[in-house]
This record gives sequence, structure tokens and C-alpha cells, in this order.
Amino acid sequence: MAARVLSSPRAQPDMLIALTRPVSASITRCELTHLQRRPINLSLAAKQHDQYEAALKTLGCTVRRLPAEHDLPDAVFVEDAAVIVDECAVITRPGAASRRPETTSVAAALRRYRSLYHVEAPGTLDGGDVLRVGRSLYLGVSGRTNNDGAKQLEHLLAPMGYTVKCSSVRGCLHLKSAASVLDGEQVLLNPALVDAAIFERLKWIEVSPEEPFSANVLCIGRKVLCPASAPRTRERLRENGYDVLAVDLSEVAKAEGGLTCCSLVFGV
Repeated sequence: MAARVLSSPRAQPDMLIALTRPVSASITRCELTHLQRRPINLSLAAKQHDQYEAALKTLGCTVRRLPAEHDLPDAVFVEDAAVIVDECAVITRPGAASRRPETTSVAAALRRYRSLYHVEAPGTLDGGDVLRVGRSLYLGVSGRTNNDGAKQLEHLLAPMGYTVKCSSVRGCLHLKSAASVLDGEQVLLNPALVDAAIFERLKWIEVSPEEPFSANVLCIGRKVLCPASAPRTRERLRENGYDVLAVDLSEVAKAEGGLTCCSLVFGV
């Protein structure tokens, strides 16, 4: 399907939707790349996820929960199933084959809000590898996202005025493990995991060196959800004028997930 060209920008959204999905009963069989497998307390993971959804509401989001997919271990990580911009949603083709069935229900939920496009084989793309700042998309080429997937995303979105800038990541699963958008001019990052030069037009705040995996945060306006395990990084954010809320997703983190992974946030 050819990408659709829109001649004028959309108005500010009337509502922010946060699409989520419950923790799967099979999460202990999740895909792991950089972490050793550890026991996951399912009831605690579910409780933490409930608290995460409550935190999303404090950011002004309307939480819409998809039905559980208990046969899909990583299904709680809905972010990887789509890349959403104002004009459309691109349904991804996750790099882990076991995760590709997750996209079906996400696509069905998004169809009421956006036109849909799809990444096709041999391309692979995880939503966790894509940062959006205005009409610039920063894309991490990782173990889950390949060059073909990056090129497909660029081809689909270029007619709508979006640019895609790629960089490899190292020592982490996704680009958003290494960097997160704070606002339209600033990112939080760990330069040891991604080349900071990709963000040359933006300002950035570095995570505390003692908390190398604390760059994955969720920011709306000046409010930031930040890992409870990263007090030093939270303090750096406060010093830069952000209103920070600590969220404990420690059980979900054992499945190599973070704060942005567990929701798809978009305006309608």
C-alpha cells in the first residue's frame, strides 16, 4: 500500500491513549538476549504492572488494556508491535520470530485510530528501536531490527515528511535501552550504549554511570516515569526541571523489558 501524503499537520490531541496488555502467565519463557534467566514472581509482576498503569494515568493517559495473551511470553511489551505517528501506525515485524503473533491484536486495536502499514519480510523491526522527536525518527539497528526493516520504515514515512536516522546499538536490546526522548529538544542517554552523535541536533542528559541501564524512561510534557532502581538518574532529571515519578517494574525487567516497552502512547 502506498503511503498517504497529508498536506497539513494535525491539531493537538484531545486525548492520550496508552495501550497496554497484562503480563503473560508464560513470561518465564520470554526471549532473552543480554540477561541471564532468573525466576520471575508472576503475581508481583502483575501487581507492578497495575501500578505502572496507574502511573500512566497520572501522566494524563487513558489506559486501554488489550486482552491477555498467555501463550505469548513477551506480549506485555506492546511497544515493539508498532511505530505510531500522527498520520498512521506501522505494524512491525519483530526480530524474534516467537513475538510476531503479538502484532495481530495490536493491529486490530490500532485500526480504529490510524491507517495501518506493515513491515514485511525480510525486514525486521521492533518498536523499542525507534525514538520519535517531531518528524525525526532515530532508529537503532540492533539484534532485533535490521537494515531492511529500517529502510521499509523510511520508505513508508518519507512521503509524510518524516526522516529516519540510524545508528547501531551495543550491549543492550534496543535503542530505547540506551536513550529515551524527554521532550522536543532533549534526550536521556547512556553514551556507552549508543553513539551520541546521532542526536547531534538535540540536547542530552547522561544517566548516572552507576545506573547504566536507566535511560529507558517515559516522558509526557515535563513529567517522567523513571525506574525505581535509578535514584541518581532521577535526581539528574529533577535538577533539569522534570517532575519525576519512580516506578518499580523490577520483575518485568527480568524479562529484558523497561518502562516504555509496556505501553504504546499516542494522541487521538
